[in-house]
Amino acid sequence: MIALLSGTLRHKTPEHVIIETHGVGYSVEIPLSSYYSLPEEGSTTLYIYTHVREEILKLYGFLTLAEKEAFILLLGINGIGPKVALNILSHMTCSDLHQALLNEDAARLATLPGIGKKTAERLILELHEKVRKLATPENIQEQNPRASEPEHSGDDVLSALVSLGYKEKQARAVLAKIDVSAEATTQEILKQALQHLTR
Repeated sequence: MIALLSGTLRHKTPEHVIIETHGVGYSVEIPLSSYYSLPEEGSTTLYIYTHVREEILKLYGFLTLAEKEAFILLLGINGIGPKVALNILSHMTCSDLHQALLNEDAARLATLPGIGKKTAERLILELHEKVRKLATPENIQEQNPRASEPEHSGDDVLSALVSLGYKEKQARAVLAKIDVSAEATTQEILKQALQHLTR
C-alpha cells in the first residue's frame, strides 16, 4: 500500500496531479488546499491514502499529515466516501474542521456540499472526541499557499466546482457574477466562487 509519494510534478489541476517517480506517472486526487500550495512543476512529496474497493484503486494525496489523518477520520463515518471527504477538506482547512467539530458547529458543517444537517450532526457525534485528541498545534498548522500560478482557465474552474459537488448551472451562474481581471489566477477565481457559493 502506497503511503508516501515523492517525485516530479508533471501535471496539476484542481482535482488531481500526476507525479512521476522512477519513470512511472501516478494520478493522485487532491483537495483544493494541496492544489493551492503545490508548485506548477518540480519535485514534491505527498502523503498518500490508497483506496481499494473491488476492482478500483485510487490514490488520494495531501501535503500535510494532518490532512491525511482528517481524511481517514472522515472515511470512518457511515455515508462519507472519499469524494465527500475530499470535498470537506477542499472547503475547510484542518484547523477550521477541527474547530467546527470541537465547537459542535453543525450549522457550519451543513453548508458544505454533500453534507446535510443529519450528516453534520453525525460527524460531530462520532468525531468530537477523536478530533480532540488530534487537535494539537502541530496537527492544525497549515502550510502557506504558493503565490505563483499561471493564468486561469474558465473550464478548469468550472470543472473544479462541479467536482466539488455543485451543479454546473449553479457554478456557471456564480462565475458569471465574478468580476475577473485578465491577471486573475485559477486559484483566485476558485476562491471567489467558493465564497459566493458558501454564503
